Amino acid sequence: MAISYRNCLPSLNSVSIPVTKPAIKSVSLVSHNDNKRDFALPAVAISTGCQQADVGYLETKFGSQEGISFSSIGDDEGCVVKMGLVNGSSASLMLPSGLITSFKAAMWHGGSLELLHTSVSASDDGGDDDGVSVRGGLSLDFSCEDDAGVSWTPNAWNLSQVRGTPRDSIQVELVSKNTSGEGSEVEVKLLITLGEEFLTSEILVSNSSNSSSLRLKGSIMSHLALSTPEATYAIGLQRSDFVIRPPVLSGFSLIPPDFIKRDGSKDTSNYSGLRRLFPNWVAKNQAGDVESLMKNSQDELDDSVQEEEDDYKHLAMKISRIYTNAPRNFTIIDRGRRNSVMLEREGFKEVYVFSPGSGHELYSKYSYVCVGNSALLEPIILEAGSEWRGGLSLLNPNS
Repeated sequence: MAISYRNCLPSLNSVSIPVTKPAIKSVSLVSHNDNKRDFALPAVAISTGCQQADVGYLETKFGSQEGISFSSIGDDEGCVVKMGLVNGSSASLMLPSGLITSFKAAMWHGGSLELLHTSVSASDDGGDDDGVSVRGGLSLDFSCEDDAGVSWTPNAWNLSQVRGTPRDSIQVELVSKNTSGEGSEVEVKLLITLGEEFLTSEILVSNSSNSSSLRLKGSIMSHLALSTPEATYAIGLQRSDFVIRPPVLSGFSLIPPDFIKRDGSKDTSNYSGLRRLFPNWVAKNQAGDVESLMKNSQDELDDSVQEEEDDYKHLAMKISRIYTNAPRNFTIIDRGRRNSVMLEREGFKEVYVFSPGSGHELYSKYSYVCVGNSALLEPIILEAGSEWRGGLSLLNPNS
């Protein structure tokens, strides 16, 4: 496989798989890894639906592909897809949600290290079933709004193609489509590529309408596993502009319920406004959590642009920021695990950084930092008949 490296990171647009375009997602439930979203589709929008994530069907269609395996996660929960390479790197994801729950990277000492952080807990949807809720990991949270104000969120995915070999790299293509009443179609492809030293999550949005443009808002978010934020630093963000924002809320968000509590602060107007702007960020089964965050969070909307002063930014403090002119790549280093992860941005203009702070136990549920590429402050405009591509790459420099 030919990979073009820019500043030590693979270019998303240059990944060449020895078969054709991408196709596949893998997932394995590991401790601290899981979440699913359940967003309502506007009544005006007509979804083409999603095939059942049936293990038997997937094994029949893709079972001959080396490096891919499937397993069931319950009658109504879908399935887990796992990708594995001969060098020991692996990745896992869930269908139909598309949540990547695991990225185990091969290390220099011969073993592997989990780079993503997920949390598995009992379902909080208020039902009588004994389902589980999985949050964290690496996920896509995107909404597409047309000129008529009709919004659609791709949250149920079909596994379309699988390409590559376990000796080189494996790429998975997930597809979600939406057709309007006028017959125009929005197609979103989610391309997951596992390489010997990297994992990329790339989105390709196609607007087949002859007249209506699309406003794309959302993000690709990764929850990186840490020993604790106290031992964690972001390297390379110095002199980047940023604004303070509340935590991004989605069906996969993992946020402490007491995040930055401020005594006597009861002003929730800013959060209510944000919720109206981005209603698809909030899963229905998280209503209680969201209201609690709105009442107790100490982070307030702040439109003043500030400049990052630290090139070695300590993440021990509780922060929630959107950087507006960050470099295309930077590094998260964890001294506790003696590990680092390099991140690359493609297509997006913003970088989101969230740290729950170091006031939690080592290696606990909240020992992570959330970093993602986003279009939250300024939407991406996709004209009729055009395409847009963007993505996030995680590179392991410790192999």
